[in-house]
This record gives sequence, C-alpha cells and structure tokens, in this order.
Amino acid sequence: MEILYQIIQFLLQILSWIIIVQAILSWLVAFNVINTSNQFVRQLLYALDRITEPLYRPIRRILPDFGALDLAPLVVLLIIQILSGIVLPRLMQAALVGA
Repeated sequence: MEILYQIIQFLLQILSWIIIVQAILSWLVAFNVINTSNQFVRQLLYALDRITEPLYRPIRRILPDFGALDLAPLVVLLIIQILSGIVLPRLMQAALVGA
C-alpha cells in the first residue's frame, strides 16, 4: 500500500511541474521572449497543452471569464496540493488502520 501511495505522490508532483512549466512557457510566448515558429517550442507547447487541457476544461466551465487571465492552472495546482497534503495521507492512514 505504501508503494501505491508513493507512486501517486510522485505522479502528482510531476503533474505539478508540468503545469508550472506550461504556465511559464505560455507567458514567455505571450511576451515574445520565445518564438512559436521554432518547431521544438511549438511541439513542446502542443504536448503540454494536450496533457493539461483535460484538467483545465472542467474548471474553466465553472470559473467566470477573466479575459486574458486564466486561473485554471492555479486552481488545478491547489487541488493537487490538497490531494497530496490532506486527502492521500488520510486515505493511507485509514487503509493502514483498517488492515
């Protein structure tokens, strides 16, 4: 059971980093620091978008439109932190007590 807990924690941590990298890259593109005509940058942004969009879509339906400000990554990071810091440890503790 401990191994499953560690795997889930690791995957949540990787997902957090993916969201952070995607947000930073989107800012760099928006401020013309990096150019999307570069094929590597374009493919990286596309891959990150394909990974994160299914997470953002339900949150974007709920949140009001703030124009250019997208709060969906922040909300997803907050949910990941709640899962990682509160929910998973309590589930692990309940599983150990029940075993």
